[in-house]
Parts: sequence; structure tokens; C-alpha cells
Amino acid sequence: MKKMIEINILILLVGIFSASCNKGSAELDSTKKKEFMSSFETVNDFSGFYITPQGHLGTTFHELSDSIVRNGTYSHKAWIDGANPPSTISTNNNHRGYPTIQFQNTPQGMFKTPCYITLWVWLDIELLESTTGGEDDWFSFATFTDDESDNWSRTVLVNLNPNGFVHLQHTSNQGQQINIFQTTNLTFPQKEWVELKMYLDFRENGYAKVWQNGQLVSYANIGNITNKLSQSHFGLYCSPQLITGTIYNDDLVIKEVDGE
Repeated sequence: MKKMIEINILILLVGIFSASCNKGSAELDSTKKKEFMSSFETVNDFSGFYITPQGHLGTTFHELSDSIVRNGTYSHKAWIDGANPPSTISTNNNHRGYPTIQFQNTPQGMFKTPCYITLWVWLDIELLESTTGGEDDWFSFATFTDDESDNWSRTVLVNLNPNGFVHLQHTSNQGQQINIFQTTNLTFPQKEWVELKMYLDFRENGYAKVWQNGQLVSYANIGNITNKLSQSHFGLYCSPQLITGTIYNDDLVIKEVDGE
């Protein structure tokens, strides 16, 4: 009987010690760098996030597709079928076909920068400069904001211009474009999978960089922004006058890091 009591006490002590270790591990896990990943295999990856409506303004559509895939069974496909009216001061008629990622709606909460973002894209679109003095065609691969509201009042974008160059948009401030480095000879290859790697640092004296298939294409200081990544979106976002175009996204990774 005495031996049985000793065994039971030993089992109890082991259980308490194990629970204590598990609790410590959980607390340690909560301090790990945050990470978000999606290979666009299921819409559940974006559960609880805003997704642009199918047939936005009757011209922009998106879905999970198995037609052009880099990895897995599906990728995110978005496409344009017709132009939208020009945007005005009060109405934004840009083409939109994407799921958002709203970190404030997740258990881990908003991300802090620095962050690395990796995205694979396959693009088929023709962008032209305006011949009438109006808006040039543009395409946006990625949009980031520190704003938790629906306003997205301060954004940083990774865009493609009519000359075929990937560049950072809204750098030192919203609407301002000041680059430390911008490629003028490495154009974006279309109709093939391309890796875009982005580095965001929204701290004081922050900056951002973009690499295309491992080569630096854009580098700029980022100002007038708080150090949080609240929301982002990828997929199809472009000027309203475009009448056709298709993009596929695959293998998205967003992760907090200590630095570049």
C-alpha cells in the first residue's frame, strides 16, 4: 500500500511539472514572430476578412483556380472584363478583385514591422501611357496600411507602371513619390511566375524595398506611418480604364522579422 501511494504521488508530481512546462511553452510561443501564409488552396484562409464582391462594378472577377498554379492545387485568379467609368474625387472606380488580410481580426492581432512579404505572381496585362494628359495605366500587386478602419487612409503600394517597372508607391507620404533607388532597366516579365519579395519597416526612419526574382528593383524611405501592419491585399487592383487583364497569385508569406 505504501508503495502504491508513493507511485501515485510521483504521477501527480510529474503531471504538475508537465502542466507547468506546457504553460511555459505556451507563454514562450506567444512571443514568437507572427506569420501569415496562404497558398490559396481554400477561401477559409481569409475567413473573417473582407473580400471584394464577385463582379465588382460588373467588370472585375476573381476565384480560386486550377488553370495556372505554381504550387498545390489552386491559385488565386482575378481578371478584368471591360472598363469602369473614370474615378472622381468622391468615387473610386478602380478595378478590384481580391481578398483582404485584416490582421486586427485574427487572434494574433496586428503585425509589427519590420516584415518580409513574399508573393508569387503570374500577370497578363497591357499598360499604356495616356496620350491625352489623363491617368496612365497602372497595376498594383500589393497594398499595405497601418489603418484599422475601412478608410485605408495611409497606404504603401507595390505597383507596375506602363514602362514595365515594379516600383513603390506612396513612399515618404500619401501621394508622394521619392525613391532612393528605382530600376530603369529590369522590366517585369509577363505570362510566367515571378517572385516578388518585399521588406517593410514602418519604424522611425523606416524604409521599404522590393526584389523581383531576387534582384532589387525599388527602394524608398517610408514616412508618416505608424509601426503596425493592420491590413493588406493582393490580387487585382488597377486603374479603371483598363478593359482586360488577368493575374494569378500563389504562395503568399507575411512574417515579422528583426531586420533586413
